[in-house]
Amino acid sequence: MATTKERRPAIEGWFTTGNATTGDTGDGGVRLLGTRCSSCGTPYFPRNELACRNPGCTGPKDGSELEPYALSGRGRVWSYADSRYKPPPPYVSPDPFVPYTVAAVELEAERMVVLGMVAPGTTVDDLEVGMEVELTEGVLYEDDEAEYTVWMWRPLR
Repeated sequence: MATTKERRPAIEGWFTTGNATTGDTGDGGVRLLGTRCSSCGTPYFPRNELACRNPGCTGPKDGSELEPYALSGRGRVWSYADSRYKPPPPYVSPDPFVPYTVAAVELEAERMVVLGMVAPGTTVDDLEVGMEVELTEGVLYEDDEAEYTVWMWRPLR
């Protein structure tokens, strides 16, 4: 009898498969969870808890202007690379190590670049600068209790 393992985020609070407040992204997609300045709209990922770092912001400088923000789930490949070495701890990788692809993606709405793994089965030969991608969830590693998930980029076909 096969049992389904619990799925847990490998990094708690950095992404969601639904809005952190309502549980719904509006389109069912994965979203990175950051913050945004309510005064000037500057987005941050990972979360910025201190204060807006935008020098042009005219809001308060005590951090009170920052609010939770789910970043857009689509963007365009800015750069990409093969990862053919096992990263050092605290990164946890499968044993034996399996090479993977990473992509730096400029988010559509926020105009900021976020790095992440690319969905399994996608190699550097499948990517090109400017290609449109979307966020998805994938398994980083698993143990006897659970599968630990992270956000990944997936090309739009």
